[in-house]
Amino acid sequence: MTSLTGSMEIGISTFLEATPNPVTGEVISHAARLRDAVEEIVLADQVGLDVYGIGEHHRADYAGTSPAVVLAAAAAMTKRIRLTSAVTVLSSDDPVRVYQAFSTLDGISNGRAEIMAGRGSFIESFPLFGYSLDDYNELFEEKLALLLAIRASEKVSWRGGHRPAIDNLGVYPRSVQSPLPVWIASGGNAESAVRAGMLGLPIAFAIIGGMPESFAPLVDLYKKAAARAGHDPETLPIATHSHGFVGETTEQAADLFFPSTQAQMNVIGRERGWGQAYTRATYDQARSLRGALYVGDPEYVAEKIILLRKNLGVSRFFLHVNVGTMPHRDVMRAIELLGTKVAPIIRKELARIEANK
Repeated sequence: MTSLTGSMEIGISTFLEATPNPVTGEVISHAARLRDAVEEIVLADQVGLDVYGIGEHHRADYAGTSPAVVLAAAAAMTKRIRLTSAVTVLSSDDPVRVYQAFSTLDGISNGRAEIMAGRGSFIESFPLFGYSLDDYNELFEEKLALLLAIRASEKVSWRGGHRPAIDNLGVYPRSVQSPLPVWIASGGNAESAVRAGMLGLPIAFAIIGGMPESFAPLVDLYKKAAARAGHDPETLPIATHSHGFVGETTEQAADLFFPSTQAQMNVIGRERGWGQAYTRATYDQARSLRGALYVGDPEYVAEKIILLRKNLGVSRFFLHVNVGTMPHRDVMRAIELLGTKVAPIIRKELARIEANK
């Protein structure tokens, strides 16, 4: 078990869901969902949350094809909150443009931008941008190396197999932060954990099923790989991202969050051939203390996040609200409760433990 010391960041992640309302069938427009997201980021900043992340997807049921653009729309209206992709599908993008987009965001926000790079759990972007899934792993490795080279040096020379060469050319604008933070995102792949550790990059695990404590061996792999490569594992941030919702009571939160979650999980389940329907029993089991759904009143959600901290030693937690489309007012209230109720409970408990060391 990891010792419960140091600070912890609490934030929101989203894919900008634009799925049919499970009750009325109404579909929110992408434009409306994008405007709602800007309001969410501003509120998250106002209530003291630390980070807001937007995932990149290229399908009709999500509006987040350009996370940096949405984050930039809110950057000038916020003061403190960090703004990140969650994730950037680096395999099917151009690392030069990724760096430029997020260094631009970094300038607008005065040093609050981050990139969370991943291979992507959805594959729509590959045919859209002319890439083969046969090159899935090779694309990510090559493009990550180029992205890291760009952030390390104003002038870049590059040769690779999937992108035209770069011969001592400058990439601008340069980021305010030096270096611009780059995280590796993983759904639980051991190879990804080892790669992130060897590169000395922070890692974010998507934990959307099973028991979060089962990720402890991956955390150990990550830290051991970092140490072997000469990095201090205790200085490397670890984040997790899990679905959840905060309500006035646990019963209210559970009832509000279930319909849209069930609808979208069943859509994804059919696409991926999971076989079993997502039921209320499945959902309620995942809401248990050791489950991967963080749904409940502020005290219960805080208790679950503190347990996660004890088991994995995470330094950042993303609550993914929402899984399918929910009323904007409900999402805004969950963000408000996360910032004004949940986060203070966690901070107080961490401070108490730190004081008693």
